[in-house]
Amino acid sequence: METVNNISGLGLLRQPSTVLFGTGRRHQIPQLVSDLGSSVLVCTDERMAGTPECSQLVAGLKARGVEVAIFSETQPDLPRENIMQVLAAFSSEEIEVVIGLGGGSCLDMAKTAALMLRYGGDVRDYYGENQVPGPALPILTVPTTAGTGAEISNFAVVFDAERGMKVGVGSAHILPRVAVIDPELTLSCPPGLTAATASDALSHLVESFTDRAKNPSSEELEHHLYVGKNVLTDVYCREGLRLMAQSMGAVATEPSNLQARSDVMFAAYCGGMALNTAGTAACHALQAPIGNLTHTAHGFGVGALLHYVMRFNLPAHIEAFAELSRAVGVFNPDLSELDNAKAGIIRVDELLDAVGCPADLAALGLEQSDIPQVASQALLATRLTANNPRALNQEFAEEILRRAHSGDRSWWPMA
Repeated sequence: METVNNISGLGLLRQPSTVLFGTGRRHQIPQLVSDLGSSVLVCTDERMAGTPECSQLVAGLKARGVEVAIFSETQPDLPRENIMQVLAAFSSEEIEVVIGLGGGSCLDMAKTAALMLRYGGDVRDYYGENQVPGPALPILTVPTTAGTGAEISNFAVVFDAERGMKVGVGSAHILPRVAVIDPELTLSCPPGLTAATASDALSHLVESFTDRAKNPSSEELEHHLYVGKNVLTDVYCREGLRLMAQSMGAVATEPSNLQARSDVMFAAYCGGMALNTAGTAACHALQAPIGNLTHTAHGFGVGALLHYVMRFNLPAHIEAFAELSRAVGVFNPDLSELDNAKAGIIRVDELLDAVGCPADLAALGLEQSDIPQVASQALLATRLTANNPRALNQEFAEEILRRAHSGDRSWWPMA
């Protein structure tokens, strides 16, 4: 059985010019930076700035004659004010390259800093898709978690407190020039963060693999970054799902297992490669307002929702979920297509449960009374809901949330 996609249509990927993956590869960063410029701003957070890995990076850069400035105050969820703080501190400096070292917020800080240091203004000027007027400063990303895919994406996510929501800045002009992905950097990742980021990566893979195939026009390709799943994004999804099925549980039970860490980090990279073109869908649309209300980890939010969104989408995309069962290693030729699809979904459930991802929205602290508001806010994220294989409206969104709140993993009617 072939996966559901536009076989005769679009094949599209967006990615950095250079991706370097492997244990110890962080030691090559000074050489890579010196090819891009002679002065660098490292965007990281307070914890990472105090690590030997950060000190070694700075020493290696200076040994190459690169001038180094450090911003170590990146905050979780990247508040807009945090970005403006970087602009105020470094706008008069001669910065030629920006490095993001850390989790997703640090990497997104590097993207927005590279943009703001070149063009100035307010980051709000660049909200949405393709509002960046030209290339940002060269960006090099060094992830220390395995999940967000931010190291190779052309989006940065900003929390705007005045709007009470997260907003995206999306442009090929902020796509990192270089991504250095070293699994050794995840060995010190705390268990909770490991679980949340792995859940996030799994949601990227599942949503990108089961998205709608849009067959976009030339005009749509010009104006939009998320243009649906295609033959190339599916290649990354299959490999990422295979690796998650193999090693996602092990990163929780054996945190020092470097092979498992490598598998999950490569799977997270695959998820980023896929979502960079395919985009995410209902899980991510629904999670954003939940995260704003509960102040819970993004990865746990999308992971908790994934059980229920998959079941909602199944009637519209049985073939894709049956193909997913192959990727996660549970396909049975003696079963019907529908039963294989259900088996694939159940295997994803098991992977989320294995790392301790919250099983429902009640565990995240969402109140039942918040459900209508969450549903209506989620539907405003049309950039995401347009990717969902089954049309989402207020009634459906509320029903998904009710099931997700109570932990109801029953199957939706197939008709």
